[in-house]
Amino acid sequence: MTRTILDIHILQTVPPSNLNRDDTGAPKSATYGGVRRSRVSSQAWKRATRKAFDELLDKSELGIRTKKVAEELAGRVQMLDASLTRAAALELAAETISTATGSKLSVPKRKSKDADANADAEDLAGESGYLMFLSDRQFSALAALAVEGGKGGDVKALKDFLKVKANRDRAKQAVDTEHSVDIALFGRMVADSADLNVDAAVQVAHALSVHPVEVESDYYTAVDDRNTDAEPGAGMIGTVEFNSATLYRYAAVDVNRLQENLGSGGDDEKQPAEATRRAVTTFLEGFITSLPTGKINTFGNQTLPSVVIVKVRSRRPISYVGAFEQPVPPGENGGFLRGACKQLATFVPELEARYGLAGDGQGTRHSWVLRVGDETSALDGLGAEVNLPELLTAVGDTVVARLAPETAAAGRGGAASDVAASGSGA
Repeated sequence: MTRTILDIHILQTVPPSNLNRDDTGAPKSATYGGVRRSRVSSQAWKRATRKAFDELLDKSELGIRTKKVAEELAGRVQMLDASLTRAAALELAAETISTATGSKLSVPKRKSKDADANADAEDLAGESGYLMFLSDRQFSALAALAVEGGKGGDVKALKDFLKVKANRDRAKQAVDTEHSVDIALFGRMVADSADLNVDAAVQVAHALSVHPVEVESDYYTAVDDRNTDAEPGAGMIGTVEFNSATLYRYAAVDVNRLQENLGSGGDDEKQPAEATRRAVTTFLEGFITSLPTGKINTFGNQTLPSVVIVKVRSRRPISYVGAFEQPVPPGENGGFLRGACKQLATFVPELEARYGLAGDGQGTRHSWVLRVGDETSALDGLGAEVNLPELLTAVGDTVVARLAPETAAAGRGGAASDVAASGSGA
């Protein structure tokens, strides 16, 4: 089977900033190529990408990751049956979540320590022992099941209802279908029920600077507005560490796995390929334009990438980080972007030629370059030049065309097979 894998390569310059701190408050770093580099963890950029989805997708297409699953579900139970008290709704929610996921909910010590007879039901709501990731649609399905089985808030009736195998299976199915876009992309682990795990369709590398980086410190003071002339000096002093860097960022999307995770995307009117197109283009836009918010108000380091390269492959993802194993030296007039582009422009054709990745007869049809400025001109030969809207459209169309043989072969016949056959890559 011809697979569809997207490689996303980004060069982004970031001025003085502290995007992602370690336990001492300093910007994270790593040694690569024998020198210290600036580093932004994959977790930080995945979080930023997920937050970008809030503006790109409807709430119903997203998931909620929380330990407070009973509280979230109880709110939906009350929306379906307004006659229920909060306490009753929480009981129904806890029983339903436990049955569906195998997770035991308990009141955390921070809530139970000072609890008394007058404690609010919300204060004594049980929580899961780990962050649980469920989609908006999954919460809604569980709420409907809780109301159906626990009529009038009768938790004993709900327990009896869920003892019936068919109903217990419905509860498990409710959390194993209708996956949201973010769950389908980033995966999910349910510690108490491994069969509910979702394998991630996305890999995100730690962003690394293409050059050596030194951490600097900013000494700052703050003045007390109520001080008089007789009270000179600062009301507060401190230091914040920062660096600046030209980062290489990389992510890969296994489009076939994403399609499997999504199914029909919760809409029977849509073909699975169309749901996958939407998820792919949303991830692409979110990953490209997002930025971790560490110390963002302090530094205002609001930049966008100077280079985005997207390639379609058919066997496995391939990072270009090897282009920067030898650190990029500063340019004649300063700056690292021009040198980074030159190293990348030399490395990529040779890598692909040596491994037989360039002989697929496609030219630039499944490779695109979004670039800004003269410093990036060395990358012109690596793909068709596009802007962001054109990139999203081109990648989306390519995804649908390549998935068509698996999703709509009967309707499209040989034409779809021809498209897939011409799309061989890495």
